[in-house]
Amino acid sequence: MLEAFIQKKLWHFTLDFQVQINNEILVLWGPSGAGKTTILHCLAGLVKPSSGLIRLNKQVLYSSEDKIHLSPQDRNVGYLFQDYALFPHMTVRQNVMYGLRSKKTFQSNINPVEILNSFGVGHLTDRYPRQLSGGEKQRVALARALAVQPKLLLLDEPFSALDKSTKESLRQEVKKLHRQWQIPFILVTHDEADTHYLGDRIISLNKGQPCQVVGKAN
Repeated sequence: MLEAFIQKKLWHFTLDFQVQINNEILVLWGPSGAGKTTILHCLAGLVKPSSGLIRLNKQVLYSSEDKIHLSPQDRNVGYLFQDYALFPHMTVRQNVMYGLRSKKTFQSNINPVEILNSFGVGHLTDRYPRQLSGGEKQRVALARALAVQPKLLLLDEPFSALDKSTKESLRQEVKKLHRQWQIPFILVTHDEADTHYLGDRIISLNKGQPCQVVGKAN
């Protein structure tokens, strides 16, 4: 379970985010500049909230009251960045291994090829990101994010750079991954189709404030 009750003061508004979710897909939907990505950064430990609490499976990741702010490496949170953040000078295999080695509890028995095979990109292990299509980059980035066996997966605009057919295929893959992993997913999008296909719960944001909270979307 993820519990988050945080505030973050930004220059143009104060972000106020509250949620309790189990193994659901929560979609944060709204226009650019609404605070969606800032929420992901706070949950991942990339940005420190101004106040509040973040707890994942009873582990406190952040508490302003107790002065706790765990580093991203200690949070057991996977993150799929909007631009996938693959290192251009590293092969596909090296990108996945980097994700594993950056985790303090590195598991040397994890085979990156097996992980990539499970995403259908095992044949690309020796290629560089510039040699991959948009869909292939996303699958590699997902493999890297899930290789660390996270307890929470954050996805920032995961389909924004994809063509329509690839986007529809990968929406289905994300849904399938969620059923397999049974952990909370939080997905940021401004696309209404993504929102209603994927969201078990939807929070619509406007200038850091939830303007609508919707239950089961499908």
